[in-house]
Amino acid sequence: MARLVAVTIVVIAILSAIPIIRHTWWTAPDISTHGQAIDEQMSETMAEAGISFLISQILLGYFIWRFSKPKPGEPIRNFPGGAMGLVIAAFLLVGTEVLALGAFGAKAWANVYFTPPGADAMPVQVQAGQFAFYFRYPGPDGKFGPIHPDMVNESNQNFYGLDQTHDADSKDDIVTAEMAIPVNHEIHLLMHSKDVGHAFFVPELRVHQDFVPGLDLSLHFTATKIGRYEIVCTQLCGLGHYNMKAYLSVMSQEDFDKWLKQQAANQ
Repeated sequence: MARLVAVTIVVIAILSAIPIIRHTWWTAPDISTHGQAIDEQMSETMAEAGISFLISQILLGYFIWRFSKPKPGEPIRNFPGGAMGLVIAAFLLVGTEVLALGAFGAKAWANVYFTPPGADAMPVQVQAGQFAFYFRYPGPDGKFGPIHPDMVNESNQNFYGLDQTHDADSKDDIVTAEMAIPVNHEIHLLMHSKDVGHAFFVPELRVHQDFVPGLDLSLHFTATKIGRYEIVCTQLCGLGHYNMKAYLSVMSQEDFDKWLKQQAANQ
C-alpha cells in the first residue's frame, strides 16, 4: 500500500508539471509597455517553483518506496545532523528559492515601482471607497485642488471634498466615475483610500496595487492598445466588495481630448 502511495505521488507530480512545461496557463492580453517583463518573470517563477515542487515530490515518493518496508534487522538511519540538520537544510533550500524569485522579480518591477514617472506623464488621482472608484483630472491649470475630508459628501457628489468656492485650483478639476486615458501616453496614478483597504487591478495592464488607508501611493504605466477594460477591487472590503469595479477606456489622443472636454462640461 505504501509503495502504491509513492507511485501515485510521483505520477501526480509529473502530470502537474506538464502545464508548466507546455506554458498553458491563461493570461489576459498584454496592453502595457512593461507587460512583457512581467510575463517573463511569471514564466521564470513558474519554472523555478515547478522544478522545486517536482524534485521534492519525487524525493518524497522515493523515501516512501525505499523505507516503507525495512528489512528485518536493518538499522534505522537518521538524517545527517538529526532534526536540526534537516531544518537547516530546508531553510537553506527555501531561502535560496525565495532569493531567486526576488532576483527574477526585481528586473520586472523596478521600472514600475523603483523609477519615477516621466516629466510629461499625465496625472490622474484615483480614490477608492466603499464600494466605488472615482477619478480626478486636473483642469487647464494642471493643478489638483486640495482635499478637505470634512467636506466629502456623496449626496451632492463631492466625492473628493473639494472647496470650489474658495480654492482656485479646485474650480477646474474634473471628477468622473470612469477612467479614460490616451494611448501610448504615460499615466501617473496618485492613489488613496478614503476608508478601508482596497485594490486597483487591471489584468491587461499587468497592474495590481493595493490601497492602504492613510497612505498616498504612486504608480505609473503606459497603455499601448485602444479598448475598454475592467478595473476591479481584489481586497475584501465589505459586503459590497463583489460589485466594486469601474472601467478604463484607452483612447486615441483626439478622442481623449473630446472626452475630457465633455466631462468638464458635465461638472
